[in-house]
Amino acid sequence: MKKILTIVAVVMGLVMAGNSAMAQVKIAYISLQELIPAMPEYKKADTALNDYQNALAQNFEDMKKEYVEKDSLLNSKDTLKYTKAQLELKKREISDMLIKLQGWQQQAQQMYQQKQQDLITPIQKKAVEAVKAVAKENGFTYVLNKEILLDSPPADDLLPLVKKKLGIK
Repeated sequence: MKKILTIVAVVMGLVMAGNSAMAQVKIAYISLQELIPAMPEYKKADTALNDYQNALAQNFEDMKKEYVEKDSLLNSKDTLKYTKAQLELKKREISDMLIKLQGWQQQAQQMYQQKQQDLITPIQKKAVEAVKAVAKENGFTYVLNKEILLDSPPADDLLPLVKKKLGIK
């Protein structure tokens, strides 16, 4: 009987310890999709990305203009002054330009994505570090991404605290 009481007491102690450990778990959430665009660094990066995208588009337009000019020269009466070999070289040059134009859109997209990653990654890193610091300061054990939650109480939203820490109004 004493053994049973001792076992029950040990089990009760473990259950109580488990409940007190569970009571210390604090869970919060944040929307990085709201935080990152609110950061001043993001606004600068977004402007730089727009400028870069415009430069890529302008480069495409310049290449297209050059292609149209050379193609129209090749289809004019001036081609009579070229030898057969010169004419063949001009046609090959225009064909190469067309291939380059066709591949430019994919290449420009890759260049844009790389530039975007180069500019946005440090901002994301700073945001995540601020979230971790605020969570630690406020005793939160877990921080979830708000976008994956179906429902949540407004009291556990870290966004206002992180914005305050980063000096964002």
